[in-house]
Order: sequence, then structure tokens, then C-alpha cells
Amino acid sequence: MTPPRGPRPVLGSCAAALVMALVAACTSGTGGDSGTTTTSSVPSTPSSPTTGTTPTATATPTTVTPTRPSPPRSSTTTTVALSCGTRLAARLTPAQRAGQLLLVGLRPTGSSQALAAQVRGQGLGGVIYLGGWTSGSASVRAVSERLQASAGGHLLVAADQEGGQVQQLRGPGFTRIPSARTQATTSPATEQRNVTTWSRELLRAGVNVDLAPVADTVPTSLGAANQPIGRYRRDFAPGSPTTNATYAAAFVRGSLAAGVAPTAKHFPGLGRITGNTDVTAVGTTDFTTDRDDPYLAPFRASIAAGARLVMVSSARYPRIDGDNRAMFSRAVVTGLLRGELGYHGVVITDDVGAAQAVAAIPVGERATRFIAAGGDIVLTAEAGQASTMLAAIAAKRKASPAFAAQVDAAAARVLDLKADLKLVSCD
Repeated sequence: MTPPRGPRPVLGSCAAALVMALVAACTSGTGGDSGTTTTSSVPSTPSSPTTGTTPTATATPTTVTPTRPSPPRSSTTTTVALSCGTRLAARLTPAQRAGQLLLVGLRPTGSSQALAAQVRGQGLGGVIYLGGWTSGSASVRAVSERLQASAGGHLLVAADQEGGQVQQLRGPGFTRIPSARTQATTSPATEQRNVTTWSRELLRAGVNVDLAPVADTVPTSLGAANQPIGRYRRDFAPGSPTTNATYAAAFVRGSLAAGVAPTAKHFPGLGRITGNTDVTAVGTTDFTTDRDDPYLAPFRASIAAGARLVMVSSARYPRIDGDNRAMFSRAVVTGLLRGELGYHGVVITDDVGAAQAVAAIPVGERATRFIAAGGDIVLTAEAGQASTMLAAIAAKRKASPAFAAQVDAAAARVLDLKADLKLVSCD
């Protein structure tokens, strides 16, 4: 049951401090400094493919010879503008930066008032609607407004609105979206227009992030035996990464045209496994996908089209990393996605709250291992896990300066996304 619309709640101490810090950063425009640039020999943006170290303001020294003095240090430096997200993150406390990295679930049977209080108290950066909301747009919008008020209007609000059997928001005000397979029976231009219409419906309901499109390719030899994708017709075209690339890119462009952030998923692909990572750890190893796989084409196309987020799967890919599931793999997140594919935006997990594929991993480590791999937003269907995750992030931050730098870079990327969505501003 969807709670009735309530009055705008008074911000709690954590959220109030976060809002004040963001406002201060927006008005100062520098994150505490008097200018908007820094003198550095390396980029100080949060989108660097390597997030394990903190950019510094040290110039590259010039070799000194006995007969010719070295030039002044200033001549070997470059001036690099800090991104909006970097400036905003600099004004937040470490705890507030960590809060930006969590996106927690709300089901229609849950209490939006209780979650609003949690968002206020913990300074959480986002929420996701799960479990199938059938009450329509007006009801969802009332919940979105309550949650946004608890965060001063800076909240990412997400939903899985792919179509077919994966459409979390239904009822009056929401078009019944066909499956990806059916969507691909129209032209790419029609797909883009349709997605823009569906995305505007999300925006009217207060949803600013769509966890779609699916960029996975299922081999025709596997078909419906592929439990996470093929069984539900979630891919645009079985066996054709080229067609999937065309329609995933059209979906991304349609979302962006409406002002909703699209999410390409589930990197580097769930098409070749048999088990559904949500319900089992069995059959969740892909023995084929490697760094040069043609099935990466839909992800490349989605990124080129402007995907604001990429979701990383919890399957295993031993030809890329023999030791870790994808979301905990630096080889996958930092090496392949950020490095070889050149993606500099927000990286989000598939669910780590209720998914059986990660059930054996301690809750806190699900967050810290993903961030250490180069990721940004930890998605948990279980909002009650947030306190454990925040504590684990804080403890690892205290023990590891390198990890602290990764948290700060991730928070800056999340805030850059929020600036793109006009949830925060540095003007």
C-alpha cells in the first residue's frame, strides 16, 4: 500500500548538514578555495580511469644539467578545472561522501516515512522502487516528493523500467511497456521516441534514473535457458550484439532526451550464464567473455550514446578475472570498463542486498570491495543494510588512504551525475 502524501518533513541533522554543505559549495563554486582551478600535472577530475590514488598538485620535475638551470616549476604545470562534483564533494564530511554512494530499496509494502527518516539520518544518496508498484504515477510521485524532501531535493530516485516483465512502475500514468524483443520490432528512431515518452512518465513521477537498457546478448543456442535475460525476453535481439547495440543506444538517447539518466546493464554481460544471480550462485560463471568479446558492443554503443550509469553484474568472468565476481573486480571495473572502454561516468552494482550470488560475502565487504574495484553506487534492496555498509566504509577509509581517495572520487562522480540531472548546482 502506498502511503498518503504527507507534509514536507523537517530535515534531520545529517541531511541538513549535507544540504548546507552542498549549498555552500554551490554558492562558493570552489569547494572552499577562492578559484575554480587547480595547478596540477595530472587531471584532478573524478573521471580518471584509475581511482586508487589521489591527484596531487605536484608538477613533473625537469632534469637539471650542470650548464643549464632547470626552468621554473610553473612552466611545467597545467591548469585543470575541477568538476562541479569534485567541488561539491570537497565540502562534505567523509561520512556524507560515503552516504552518497548508497542507493537503497523501497517496496510498495514498505514505509516511505521510515525510509525518509533513514535518508535524513544517514545522508543517503539514492533510493530505488522495487517490488512492483501498481498504484499509478500520482501515488509514486507523492512518495518521491516525500523522499526528496528528506534529502533537500538532492536524491537519486531510480526504478527498473525496461518493459515486459521488468517494469516496476505501473498503473494510471504509466504506459505498459513491451519487452525489449518487441521494442526491437520497431525502427531505432521509433524506439528512441517511445523511450522518451516512457521516460517523461518517470520524470513526472519523480523518478530521475532508469535502470535500463539491458545491453546483454544471449546466444541463440542458449535462448530461454539463460535465466536472467533470455527467459524474460529482456535482450533486444538474441545472438546479435550489433542489433542489441543499435537498440540499447536508441534507448539511451531516448532517456536522455527526457532528462532521465539511463543505465546500461549488466556489464560485461549476463547473456552466457544459466543461473539468475538474484536467486542462485550456481550457473553464474561465464567461461567465454573476455576483454575483446564482440558481446561488449552494446555496452560500447550505450556509452557512446551517453549512458550516465553502467551497472556491473555479480557473475564471474574467469577469462577477465579468475578470482572475483565482476562487481568486486578491479580488472573488470577499472581495467576493462573505465580503462579499455573509456567510461568515466557512474558505475553501480546490481543488487547486493538480497541477491544470492553475493550472499556468502559479509554485508560491509559488499560495499567496500566494490568501491575498491573502482565502483561508485552500491545498490541494496535491503535498506537496513545501509548502516553496516557505512560503518565498513568508514573503517576501511580510516585504515587506507588509497581507499579514502577512491571514496572521494566516487562521491564526486555521483555528484557530477546529480549536477547533470539538475539536482545540485555549482552555478
